[in-house]
Amino acid sequence: MIQLKNNTSEISIDKGELVGYKVNGFEFIHQKGSPGWSSSDTEMFPIIGPVNKAGFRVQTPKGPAVQDQHGHLRQMEYELANHSDTTAVYEKKYKAGTEVFNAKFPEKSTEEALIWPYDFKFKKSFVLHEDSLEISFRITGEQGMPFMLGYHPTFKLYSSAPTIVTKNREITLDEVLAVGSRALQVADCTSITLKDEKEITIETKGFGNFMCWTEVRNMVCIEPISFYPYAVEQSHLHDGFQLLEDEAVFNVLLKPKA
Repeated sequence: MIQLKNNTSEISIDKGELVGYKVNGFEFIHQKGSPGWSSSDTEMFPIIGPVNKAGFRVQTPKGPAVQDQHGHLRQMEYELANHSDTTAVYEKKYKAGTEVFNAKFPEKSTEEALIWPYDFKFKKSFVLHEDSLEISFRITGEQGMPFMLGYHPTFKLYSSAPTIVTKNREITLDEVLAVGSRALQVADCTSITLKDEKEITIETKGFGNFMCWTEVRNMVCIEPISFYPYAVEQSHLHDGFQLLEDEAVFNVLLKPKA
């Protein structure tokens, strides 16, 4: 467990997973063991969304790749590259064609091993500022590699009627619950504020969209995404790919209200 601290805030990171963000003693992050989800944050890469109805296959320029929901990156372990009192950097490296064990097998998937036909390096960095937490993702790899990226942080809820606010709309928790497992789409959006007992704003660069998910009232996932997967049939998920050039950088800034 790595802890980063400054005068007002502290974060806890467990093997690359953000498991706590306290500001003046107030915890914003959903805690493992609480109802709703067994994790607190993760990444969705190189795909977002389920592919069970497509035979756990997604089309790439190099042919079909064997994937499961939200991609195989989450099945790999991070390595700590470096850290200081207020920064931490984690990496995952993948060699094309390497089999990655699928933790969903056999209970929730027919595929024991997941395979991707491209090399890549995925870097996740944390920087704790006095008034915010910056999380950045840097992807390098083979020129032209198709991919999507989603970040999946989960926020602890305290009040009975929290709201999710964008510049164009206000979303209630009941609206998110009503959508169920598909997740509620928030298109063409780079900033969302969760208004609960306290407020926190999620500002992004590179993603362009969000989706929101929960099936309980004590937590909500507010997820920056490059593509909303339920906009297409699973067999056409590749329509949501972008192509890697030299590198791709995505940023998330968590800004609690003072």
